[in-house]
Amino acid sequence: MTGPALSLRGVSTHYGSVLAVDGVSLDVAPGELYALLGLNGAGKTTVMRTVLGMVRPAAGSVTVLGHGLGHGRGDRPVWSRVGYLVEAASAYPELTVRENLEVARRLHRLRSRTAVPEAVELFGLGEYADRRARALSRGNLQRLALARAMLHRPSLLVLDEPVNGLDPAGVVEVRALLERLAREHGTAILLSSHILGEVARVADRIGVLHRGGLIDEFSTAALPARVRHRLELTTRDDARAVQVLAAAGYAPRREPHAVVLGEERATLRPDAVAAALVHGGVPPTGLAVVREDLETYFLRLVGARPPQEGSRDR
Repeated sequence: MTGPALSLRGVSTHYGSVLAVDGVSLDVAPGELYALLGLNGAGKTTVMRTVLGMVRPAAGSVTVLGHGLGHGRGDRPVWSRVGYLVEAASAYPELTVRENLEVARRLHRLRSRTAVPEAVELFGLGEYADRRARALSRGNLQRLALARAMLHRPSLLVLDEPVNGLDPAGVVEVRALLERLAREHGTAILLSSHILGEVARVADRIGVLHRGGLIDEFSTAALPARVRHRLELTTRDDARAVQVLAAAGYAPRREPHAVVLGEERATLRPDAVAAALVHGGVPPTGLAVVREDLETYFLRLVGARPPQEGSRDR
C-alpha cells in the first residue's frame, strides 16, 4: 500500500474529565517498528485502544490501512488485517492452547489447516498445545496471546508490552519474529514496552508520550546524536584536579565519586584532559566517557530521576 499503514492526526481522548491523550499525531509506515515510550499513565494504552476503535477520540482522526475510522459497520473489513495484544494477555480458560488458536483461525476465516500447528511451533508452545489455558504460566499465556494476534499474518500489529512475562530467551525470540514480520512481510508494528534496552534494539522509530502528549519522536539511528556525553575521572586529589582543569580552561564539576566534565572538547579528547592533569601533578587514576543510553535519555525527557550510571567507553 502507499502511504502510512497507521496515521493519527491531532487525536485527543478523554476519560470523563481526564484528558488521557492530548493532540497526538504520528505515522507508522508498512514494515516499520514504531515504539511508544512513557511512564505509567502517560497514555500509551489509550492511544492503542483508540487506534483499535475501542475508545472514541474526542478530537482528531485515525486512519488504519488507508481506512478512516468512523466507529461503525464500515470499519469491519479493516480489522481482518489487524492483530493486537492490548493490556493483559487473555484466552478462553477451559480451552487448550490448540483449541484457542483453532477458534482464532475460524474467526479469521483462514483456510490453511497448517496455520495452527505452525503457530504452536513458532511460539514454542508444542509442549503445552493440549494444556488448558487456565493452567498456563504467565509467560506461556503471553506466548499464546501473541500467537493468536499474529496467526492471520496481519498488515498492522498493535502490541502493548508484547514481552511481558517472557523469560530472556522468549524476549529474544519475539524480537526476532517482529523483525522478520516487518522486514520480510512489510507488517507495520506499533508497540509499547517498559524494557527500554529491548526497544532500542528492535524499534525503527520511537515516540515519547508524557502526560498524554507526544513530546519527542526520533529514529533509533538518530539516538546517538541526541544523548549527552560526559567525561568522568578520578585522581588521588580531586580538589586539586578541579583547580588544574579550571586553569586549563575546562569547566569541571566535582561529584561525590568523580570529577565530571560535560563539555564536548573533553569527551572528544579525554587524552588532552589526562595530559593536563599529568602536567599539573595529579595524574588520573580512572578516566571514562559516559554516554546516556535510551533509558537515561527518556528519564531526562520526562523529568524523572536518571540512574547514576550510564554506559561507559573506557
